[in-house]
Parts: sequence; structure tokens; C-alpha cells
Amino acid sequence: MTAYTERAKGSALADFVTEHAQVLSIALFFVACLAFFGLMTPTFLTTGNILNVIRQAAPILIVAVAMTLVITTAGIDLSVGSTVALVNAVVAIAMAQGMDWPVAVALMLGMGGLIGAAQGWFIAYQGIPAFIVTLAGLSILRGFALYLTEGYSIPITDAPGFFWLGRGTLGGIPVPALIGLLIAALGFVVMLRTRYGRQVVAVGSNMEAARRVGMPARWIVASVYIVSGVACAIAGLLLAARLGSGSSNAAVGFELQVIAAVVLGGTSLMGGKASMVGTVLGTMTIAVIGNGLILLHISPFFTQIVTGTIILIAIWMNTRLFSSNLRLRRKG
Repeated sequence: MTAYTERAKGSALADFVTEHAQVLSIALFFVACLAFFGLMTPTFLTTGNILNVIRQAAPILIVAVAMTLVITTAGIDLSVGSTVALVNAVVAIAMAQGMDWPVAVALMLGMGGLIGAAQGWFIAYQGIPAFIVTLAGLSILRGFALYLTEGYSIPITDAPGFFWLGRGTLGGIPVPALIGLLIAALGFVVMLRTRYGRQVVAVGSNMEAARRVGMPARWIVASVYIVSGVACAIAGLLLAARLGSGSSNAAVGFELQVIAAVVLGGTSLMGGKASMVGTVLGTMTIAVIGNGLILLHISPFFTQIVTGTIILIAIWMNTRLFSSNLRLRRKG
């Protein structure tokens, strides 16, 4: 008769570090960036600059929260930048035509949801890969924005309530930052505490298995693109409110920043694994790097090279760390 012995249990701290290794690594990297730029330029750690970083990062954070859901289902949404631009342009056109801003805001949220629903339908119910659908959306939606604006910026006037959404403060904290943090907190609760969040993870881990146990797998996949569309609408509205105008050239390259923030935070591109805390840290890391390099008076062309290199190295380190943890667990 074979005797079985239970594997010795490690310390609570060691188990915690192993379980949250990727989030801890990006947290350390974020702190290192803060320390580096704080030492290199005295302006960086001033209250005004920190609040400015948070305000500018809010649109990326809002869409990154939704993108976390999308990537957790093993999908991708390359159209987020174009959706932001379209909403940004259309809300300016609508308000220039005399539409009240609360009505315009509500319509833009609905438009974002419809855009997401259309893409989600093609992906979930027609079986077209998300990469192809959203790549087409990237071109189509940006094209619509260019067509409607003819390439010009559309000014927004006489809308103090709308401008408050992008420029106002509450308790000294920028309103866009508060909206971003509220949405991030909501995303955290949804992923960890709700049935829907568990279904998103299950579908990303194995869609066929999720379908066989009775989950509405296709609807779950379609729904995350609806969430993404609404998040893009919010981001587009905040950009329009902060800048006081709408433009078809808004949010160029936005999708790359959002995807990088999510992956940098530890969400797996293969699906089935997500971290909302990591997404927040990834977003702020990218925002801090961009702001710090500008304060160091580095050429904006070189800034893109440095930012991309840092992101690649950080993601590579996270991937190596994750693989090492898997091997240790299997040996244990």
C-alpha cells in the first residue's frame, strides 16, 4: 500500500508573493519610475504635475478597464482609439448644432454601446476573429470621424457643465481622475465579486467548456465589446470636455497604450487571467513614463522609442516571472 504525504505548506508571505508576483513586479517598477523621475527633475513630484498626470491618464484608464474584460476573454479591441475619436467629433458637432450637453452625453454613450454591440455580434455570433473585426472597425470609425469633420477641429462653446467633466475638481482631485478611479473600482468588483466576472474568466479559459456547463458564452463575448464601446464613449466625452473641442485626430495610437497598460498589468493575452489592480498600475506607469520624459526635455520622437522599449522589457520580465512561478508550482 502506497503512503501519500501532503506537500509542506509554505509561509503565508511566500504564497502571497507567488500568487501576486506579476502585480508586485509592476508595482515595484512603478515606484522605481516615480523615484527616478523625481530625482531627475524637481518638477515631477509637485502636486500640480501629479494631478496633471492623473487627469491625462483617466481616459486611458477607463478604456483599459474595459479592455481587461476583452483580453480576459482571449479577445482584442483595436478600434478603441477610433471609437474615442468618433465620439469626440460627433459630440462636438451635436453641441455646435445646439443640442443640450446632457442629451448629447446620453446619445454618445448609446452610440458607443451600439458600436461595441455591432463588433461583438460579428465576433461572437459570426465567428470572425476579433483582430480582423476590430482592425476593420479601426479604419471604418476613424474614416467616419474624418468624413464628418472634414479633418477640422470642431469647437465647443457655452457649456460650462460639460467642461466641468473634463476640467473641474472635487476636493482638489480632477473630476476625470475621480471618474476613472470609480470605473476602475467598479471593474475590480465586477471581476472578483460578481457572477458575470467569473463567467468572463471562464469563457477566456475555455469557451467550449463554459458553453457546455450552461454559460451564455457567446453573449459574454459580445457583451465585453459593448462595455468597451461605452468606455470609449466616456473617454471621448472627457477628452472633448477637457480640450473644449472635438477632432477626428483625437486618440491616435490610443489602442496601443491601452493594450500595453493591460498586458503590463499582468492580464494574459491568451485569456482566462486578469488583474484590475495591475491594469491601474500599468496605466499609471505608462502615464508617468510619458510625463517624466517630457519634463526631461527628451525629443517627443525619441520618447516613443524609450516608452516602447521600457514596456517591452517590463512585459518580458513579467512573462519570465510568470513562467518561473508555474514551474515552481508544478514541482511543488
